[in-house]
Amino acid sequence: MLHCALRKLKRTQEVVEKISRANLFSTLFGKVPKETADCVVIGAGVVGIAVARELALEGRDVLVIEAASSFGSGTSSRNSEVIHAGIYYPKNSLKAMLCVRGRELLYKYCLDHGIPHKQIGKLIVATKNTEISKLMALLERGKENGVEGLEMIEGSQAMRMEPELHCVKALLSPCSGIVDSHSLMLSFLGEAETHGATFSYNTAVIGGYVEDDKVYLHVTDSKELENCAENAHLQPQLILVPKLVINCVGLSALSLARRLCGLDHRVIPSSYYARGCYFTLSKTRIPPFKRLIYPIPEEGGLGVHVTLDLDGHVKFGPDVQWIYRIDDISSFLNKFDYTVEKSRAEKFYPEIRRYYPNLKDGSLEPGYAGIRSKLSGPSQPPVDFIIQGKDIHGVAGLVNLFGIESPGLTSSMAIAEHIVSRFGK
Repeated sequence: MLHCALRKLKRTQEVVEKISRANLFSTLFGKVPKETADCVVIGAGVVGIAVARELALEGRDVLVIEAASSFGSGTSSRNSEVIHAGIYYPKNSLKAMLCVRGRELLYKYCLDHGIPHKQIGKLIVATKNTEISKLMALLERGKENGVEGLEMIEGSQAMRMEPELHCVKALLSPCSGIVDSHSLMLSFLGEAETHGATFSYNTAVIGGYVEDDKVYLHVTDSKELENCAENAHLQPQLILVPKLVINCVGLSALSLARRLCGLDHRVIPSSYYARGCYFTLSKTRIPPFKRLIYPIPEEGGLGVHVTLDLDGHVKFGPDVQWIYRIDDISSFLNKFDYTVEKSRAEKFYPEIRRYYPNLKDGSLEPGYAGIRSKLSGPSQPPVDFIIQGKDIHGVAGLVNLFGIESPGLTSSMAIAEHIVSRFGK
């Protein structure tokens, strides 16, 4: 009896809360114009554009909302532009499966559409004997994930392949490569628009609410946010009611989810941010390496590694600088500090010289910085991609993408394929 009474009381409380919330929304936003939509993709980074393209190819009516003045201005344009093989991630994780599948899709797409890329290969190196066991573990993990062509080689063989390299053993990954991410995004965008997708720039989704199993998105001009105080209550200029919402706004995905009233905040993970700086190699006419060179992974990242761009220029990075106290408005507008302090190079030299001992003093010049949205903080183990649907948060038509850091670029087409097959048809 008591159990039934408590259950009935709980249902009554839920109904009262729902009515109260509906009345509140009606009072606060009753005069704000509302429009319906089929699919709204929030964020025009590489993943957002890939999702928009895939949805448009399925015949859905797609609107992409982007707070910046153009596409790909955040993490998508501030990374290593590496096509990852799928070595680092636990077996059967989303990162492992989507990276391996995404790499296959990406290479084929680049070939079919003339996107500049090169499959140059990668060497992950152990510079001392105590690191060999970690290298062996990476080999086994890569094999478990179905990465083809992996080979453990002696340091002497690796150093014949790359004469400037120093190591005691190396893991060769022949299917790793590099890609022109801007050209890739431009191609995705062109296909999406050709199939009817619309891109709205300088437009921000600042929150919203859930009512009657629908998501009501609060939308405003980005310029309206410029003078707002931190975490201010923001008044929408428009309320959009889509059938399907894909929250893949990258650095502000978690902030946006927390501003959706009626979404169970217990399913929203903690957020962390890490800045990664890159330095370019100067005073060297001939690149010292032909392949990507990676050390053993470190806490928060894959270590300060060697990346080549398609013109052969060499860059080193990223390092890991944890960032604290990021407010919602700054994340919506991508107002992060992307400064690369020249003095930070002093920490790069000893890291790089572990595998590149001939690096000359004064040869590192500040390059650029990127910000990673992470789901694990300092001294915490890495966390998998999170792709949430109704089965997790209980809201029909809402898909949240959290923690889409590396290998997000490599996985972008596979993420889009995954989302459309699960939620978009």
